[in-house]
Amino acid sequence: MKYNPYFNTELETMNRSELEKLQLERLKKTVQHTMNTQFYKKKFEEMGITPDDIKTVDDVKKLPFTTKEDLRDNYPYGLACVPMRDCTRLHSSSGTTGNPTVVLHTQRDLDEWANAVARCLWMVGSRPEDVFQNSAGYGMFTAGLGFQYGAERVGMLTVPAAAGNTTRQIKFIRDFGTTVLHAIPSYASRIFEVMKEEGVDPRRDTKLRVLCIGAEPHSEEQRQRIEANLGVKAYNSYGISEMMGPGVAFECQEQNGLHIWEDYFIVEIINPVTLEPVADGELGELVLTTINREAMPLLRYRTRDLTKIIPGDCPCGRTHKRLARLQGRSDDMIILKGVNIFPIQIEKTLLKFKELSTDYLITLETTDKGDIMTVEVELSALFTDDFTILQQLEKTVTHLLKDEILVTPKVKLVPKGTLAVSDEKKAVRVRDLRKLF
Repeated sequence: MKYNPYFNTELETMNRSELEKLQLERLKKTVQHTMNTQFYKKKFEEMGITPDDIKTVDDVKKLPFTTKEDLRDNYPYGLACVPMRDCTRLHSSSGTTGNPTVVLHTQRDLDEWANAVARCLWMVGSRPEDVFQNSAGYGMFTAGLGFQYGAERVGMLTVPAAAGNTTRQIKFIRDFGTTVLHAIPSYASRIFEVMKEEGVDPRRDTKLRVLCIGAEPHSEEQRQRIEANLGVKAYNSYGISEMMGPGVAFECQEQNGLHIWEDYFIVEIINPVTLEPVADGELGELVLTTINREAMPLLRYRTRDLTKIIPGDCPCGRTHKRLARLQGRSDDMIILKGVNIFPIQIEKTLLKFKELSTDYLITLETTDKGDIMTVEVELSALFTDDFTILQQLEKTVTHLLKDEILVTPKVKLVPKGTLAVSDEKKAVRVRDLRKLF
């Protein structure tokens, strides 16, 4: 059966002037709606502005920023714009370092969330004939239910496998004929490793063709390795629970940036230090304003995620702006010996070596000689244990890392399976022990 290439042609291909007209209409409505909270009413009074000051989309810059700390300070329901009786569901973060961040949804919010995820899944070629398997955790973690309802909206047969039990995941993939899989990048690599251990060839023994990956910053090199290993096309997904979860932005089949749905969000990229806007094509912090939410709209939310807007049009015909692959978070940046380093720079270098696995751990420590960085990386399961060869490989990796990050780390090559692998949560890539001294 031949399908329309767009899930919602009118919205996905709307010309810029019409899209901005829709944004302004929704922005004005949203700003007025936020006056139902004491938090935003106080912010507006302090800044000397009113909802009537919003006359163009660009006037979003007049609005106050919102941060994760604001959500924690107003825990649990201080940012709700509707009565609790109108709310259908909440999601929250783990709250391991204080109050969790709570996000509320009305039924309409949930319906729109499902539509956004369905739009994303359709964009990468998912169709009603497909079998969708979700290896994300269900519950408070938004990726489980977010992808579940989006896949159902597309009309696919869904397999809510949840997280963990990799052997069972592989059995489901084979037995149920899974064609579309959702997994975080580190877990997709784990699935392949277990397939190898069990003698399963993903090309011969499965029907997998589409993989949706996200939740962790990952390099293009890691994506290409996952595609080569599993024999799929792997599409980058971006979601953030404060916005709704998955469905905020997604790659199309061109794989040249993530389309961010501008009928749901107004997008800004700012300098995280000066808070001033940066030009398209320049790296900065992503700031999002929700314009299609009832229960808990957020104005100029500072995501802390670092990306840039890709200039120009996409060949797929969708008119919504594209974001470049995330480069990490502004609060994840490592400062070592006065040099700014992002973990993804290290990953890119490590994945140039077929002898190395995708699992690594960066440890920062303070010694009597100052701060040092140790990079532990697992060897490929098929690589040699010849000491001389390993010693030379270690030197080569160290040299390339120094060229990339401008400091010399201590590189330790460790056997496959040495580093802890998580089946559900994002992989831990950095362990900073300097705060202990």
